[in-house]
Amino acid sequence: MIRCSAHRPLAIRHRVLSPVARRRLLVVVLALPAGLAAQRTTSAARSVPARVVETPLATLRAALVSGRLSCRALVAAYLARIARYDGQGPAINALVTVHPRALVIADSLDAVRRAGATLGALHCIPLIVKDNFETHDLPTSVGSLALATWRPAHDATMVARVRAAGAIVLAKSNMAEWAFTPYETVGSALPGYTKNPYALDRVTAGSSGGTAAAVASSFGAAGLGTDTGNSIRGPSAHQALFGIRSTMGLTSRAGVVPLTASADIAGPMARTMADAVELFNIIAASDSADPVTHEADARRSPDYRAFLVRDGLRGARIGVLRQAWDRPTADTAVRRVFARAVRDLRAQGATVLDSVRVDSLEQILRMQQGGCNPFARDLARHFATRDPRAPVTTVEAILASGRFHPTVQQRLQQAAAAGVSVDTSNGCRTREAARAALRTAVTHLMDAERLDALIYPTWSNAPRKIGDLNTPHGDNSQLFSPMTGFPALTVPMGYTYDTLPAGLTFFGRAWSEPVLIRLGYAYEQATRHRRAPLSTP
Repeated sequence: MIRCSAHRPLAIRHRVLSPVARRRLLVVVLALPAGLAAQRTTSAARSVPARVVETPLATLRAALVSGRLSCRALVAAYLARIARYDGQGPAINALVTVHPRALVIADSLDAVRRAGATLGALHCIPLIVKDNFETHDLPTSVGSLALATWRPAHDATMVARVRAAGAIVLAKSNMAEWAFTPYETVGSALPGYTKNPYALDRVTAGSSGGTAAAVASSFGAAGLGTDTGNSIRGPSAHQALFGIRSTMGLTSRAGVVPLTASADIAGPMARTMADAVELFNIIAASDSADPVTHEADARRSPDYRAFLVRDGLRGARIGVLRQAWDRPTADTAVRRVFARAVRDLRAQGATVLDSVRVDSLEQILRMQQGGCNPFARDLARHFATRDPRAPVTTVEAILASGRFHPTVQQRLQQAAAAGVSVDTSNGCRTREAARAALRTAVTHLMDAERLDALIYPTWSNAPRKIGDLNTPHGDNSQLFSPMTGFPALTVPMGYTYDTLPAGLTFFGRAWSEPVLIRLGYAYEQATRHRRAPLSTP
C-alpha cells in the first residue's frame, strides 16, 4: 500500500477498513495539498502550471531555476498523477511509499531559490527510488513485510548524492521481493503485481519493475534501480526507458540491500538518454563505504554529458552478439524490430558486423563446477555493517518471521541451506575463475574485431502476461554484463504487437561508458522510439 511514513498527516484508527480502502483514503489525502497548491500564487513566487508528462530534466530545471515554475507546483503535479493512476484508474501499483513531506521539502527548495543560493544540478527534481535503497526518512522494505517498519539510520550513498544535488526522493517503488526474480514485480510489502503501463495485463520484468513503471508513467522525473543480472535493463526495456548498468566499481552500492554483492550494481532509469546521463554524472564516483569503487574517481569521465553527441554512430564499429539472444524461442516480432535497429545503426554511419562470437564461451561456462548462492552471507554482512538492529538481519530470521510472499519461500530456504560460508565452496571459487576468463575473452573479441560495442535485444520476447511463468521469457541480460562486470545500457528500439516495448542493449569493455552513451544517444536521436503509455495520459 502507499504508506505515509514518519510524519503522518493523519492517523487511521478504524481497523475495519480493508487495505484497499486505507490505500484509497491515503491517496486522496496525499493529493489534497497538491490540488490546493495549484491555487496558490504570491508576488514572491508565481509559477506556470507544471507540465510533467514526458518532460525532460533539462526543461524542468530551466523552468525551476528561472522561477517560472515553483518546486511546490512541480511536486504537486507529480503527486496528482500518482493519486490518479497508481492506486486507482489503471492502478499501476508501482509505489510502496510516497513521501508525506514532499510538499514541505518543495517549499524549502523554493525558499533556497528565492534566497539566491546556488542550485544543485538536480534542484527539485522528484525521483522514484527502488525500495532496496536505504532512506533515512522513509521505510526501506526490500519488497518484504519482514522489513515493512524498518527505517534505516542513513541514506544509501547514491541517495545521499542525488539529494545533495537537490533532488527529492518523491517515492519508493515496488520491487520483486528481495530482488529474487527478473520476471515480475511482486512481493509482500505491497499487495498485488505492478502492471506494465503499456499493457496492463503484462509484467514489468523485475526486480526494478516499480521504478520502471513509475518513471514510464511520469510519476517522477527519473528513477534509481538496481541490477544484479537484469533488473535495470529488463524493466527499462519493457517500459521503453533508458537504463545504465555501469562497470563494476564505477558506482557505489553502499546502503543498497544486496542480492549478490559480487554482481549488484545500482544506476539510473529515465525516459531519455540525456536524463539517465544527468543522474549518472552525479552518482559515478568513488566511495569509501564501498571498496570496489576505489578506482572510480580515476576512471570516471569528468562529465558524461559531453558524450551526448548526435552523430556519435558515424564511424563506429559494432558487432551483433548472437550468442546473447539468438535462440529458437526468440519472438519473430522482436527479430523484426532488431533487424530494423541494425539498419538504423548502419544508416547513421556505423559499421555493423552481422555476427561475432566469443569462441570459447561454452568452455568458459563449463569452468564453474557447482552452485554458488551468497545471498545469506551478503545479507548478514550488510546488516551487520549498516544496521544490526533492523527487524530481520539474516535469512533464518526472515523465514522465522513468516512475513514474506509465498513465491520467495523456496529461494529463502535455498539461501539458508547454502549458509554464510560460501567462499569456501567449489562453486563460488570456480565461478570467479569463469568470470575472469570471460572478461579476457570478451576483451579479446572486441580488440580483434576493433569493436566499439556489442549489441543484442535486451529481451528476445515481448513482456509476458502477469502470472505467466511458462512461455519463453527472453531475458538476455544475465550473462555477459553481470559475469564480466563490464557496462551495458539499454535504449528503446521500438514496439512489438503495436504497443509492447522492446529494448536494444549496447555492451562494451570495462570503463567504456562514454562510448556506450555516445552510441546510445545517437541511436535515440535518430529513431525517437520512446512514447508515453496510453494508460496514464
